[in-house]
Amino acid sequence: MSARSFWRNITNLLLVIILLLAAQVSVGQSQPTLLRLQRSKTAAELDATGGMRSSGGNILSLGGSPSEMGTSSYPNSASCVLVYSDGKYVFEKRDEAKVGRPKTRIAEGTLSADDLQELKSILGSDNVKNINHLKPVELPPNAQLLREAETLDVQISREGDMQHFVAAKERFKMQAIGSSDLAGAPSTGMDTYIDNAAAYRKSLNPLMKWFDGIEKKSKSSLKESKPQYCLPMTIG
Repeated sequence: MSARSFWRNITNLLLVIILLLAAQVSVGQSQPTLLRLQRSKTAAELDATGGMRSSGGNILSLGGSPSEMGTSSYPNSASCVLVYSDGKYVFEKRDEAKVGRPKTRIAEGTLSADDLQELKSILGSDNVKNINHLKPVELPPNAQLLREAETLDVQISREGDMQHFVAAKERFKMQAIGSSDLAGAPSTGMDTYIDNAAAYRKSLNPLMKWFDGIEKKSKSSLKESKPQYCLPMTIG
């Protein structure tokens, strides 16, 4: 299995998991979900050549052989918010600095009528509506390791339909020119940055500014909790 096919399979499987878990989260809520937004970050040493190599990381088994596994590195973090149509919201922050020891905190609140209308205006703008079908990050030629990744997973309910996209920025360690052993070759000393949503970052700025405001507002009321809303990070 090629490295590109490996990462694409991992991405497709995680997307299915995300959609299933998101549906489960909504079950039992009296109001439908208006928005689900999650920002995830990881500092990684993932082998981009198809093997597994991670300093201080753990293996998330998705199958019986190494080619069917994905690696999650540490530290990583995620912040997510669910906003319901009546303005009620849940904000969750998850930090995992050590393997198997995530720290999760949750805050709940209700948006004011003006704040809810502002959010609906942002989500209803053509700039946001036109963000669809973002392609997974393409593995750069001669990439050795995925060093860092940041994903923005957005789901917006639109009159019975669902808009869903994952914006990803990733940083790769590159193989030195002339090296034949991709996995063991020395680095070029320069990293390559890939962003599958580069053309839409300006369009996303109002939504990200709103999200930063919710995170700041929730900071003083966060309480320790079990993980409930932040979902596995999509890489690719």
